[in-house]
Amino acid sequence: MMPSKPKKTIAFAAAALSCVLLSGSAFAFSDISPKDPGYKSIQDLRDRGIVQGVGNNAFKPQAPVDGATALTLIVKGLNLNIDAMNFIKEPKASDYFTNVKDNASYAMTFIIAQLNGLDIPKDIDPSKKITREQFAHWLFQGISTKGDYAFTEQYVMLNDEDKVTQAFSNSIQKLLVSGIAELDREQNFRPQDAITRSEAAVLLDRAIEFVEKTPLPEVEEPQTSVLSDVKLTSEAYSGDVTKVTVTATVPHPGYGIEVSSIEFKDGNAIVRYRSTPPDPAALYPQVITDVKTFAYIPSAYKPVLGSEDFGSSVSSSSEGAAGGSTGFPIYE
Repeated sequence: MMPSKPKKTIAFAAAALSCVLLSGSAFAFSDISPKDPGYKSIQDLRDRGIVQGVGNNAFKPQAPVDGATALTLIVKGLNLNIDAMNFIKEPKASDYFTNVKDNASYAMTFIIAQLNGLDIPKDIDPSKKITREQFAHWLFQGISTKGDYAFTEQYVMLNDEDKVTQAFSNSIQKLLVSGIAELDREQNFRPQDAITRSEAAVLLDRAIEFVEKTPLPEVEEPQTSVLSDVKLTSEAYSGDVTKVTVTATVPHPGYGIEVSSIEFKDGNAIVRYRSTPPDPAALYPQVITDVKTFAYIPSAYKPVLGSEDFGSSVSSSSEGAAGGSTGFPIYE
């Protein structure tokens, strides 16, 4: 029989479990309540370890945010870093800024933000209050480091648009379109107002959620060609037929070239081409080889070399002259 656990141990474990279950309320900031507009975002950032209390577990939601705090929030919240960068010498804050001391606790934050492309003035005063538009601009730039997100092409009208700094307008628009930022009841953004700790927390929390939940557009891998030095030449084949030759260079004689399509448009015969693959079961000498292919077009059209076709089907289109008994186009 297993020995029974001491009652004190069981009681301690139960108390610890209760603390975990009640952590949402037990560790709430003392100066905000669930009725505050930014309550959920502030608590979420605290749970993530991004924000901390000031003094007696207070958050001071209406206090203004200075430059050092703003960049710390963005760098920490969006997990910006310079881990993949190599340096000849250790970067210093003084390399980029005139008023950020190298021994300041936030010096590395400024370095990381700068090297991640955030548009920070060289003469920034870290202790100066930051406007809502400046924070929005830095926040959007931070989001952009996470990927090339697609935003709907629409423009949100602001009643106080005349107060927006032009350089920050696009960032504000993208935050509004994505739902990260929103206007007040009078449809104002209040760009020149100092941003409060609560407002910054809401924007940052929504930005983090946007990055976590918004899929990035699929990026197609660029297609590479084995064909190089592609050229088109032509010669008269008969009175009303022109022979077109497309030549190229390939890595070895296993590759070939063929005409994939001819488009007859505006008096031109646009000749597109593609490579043909080698036999996978054959062995080829690794010798650069010249290859060529032919096509025949009506002499009334000017032959023009088109782009390479990475598809697999042979097709053609015509305005009308390439048909009937002539059998155009003809590929060889």
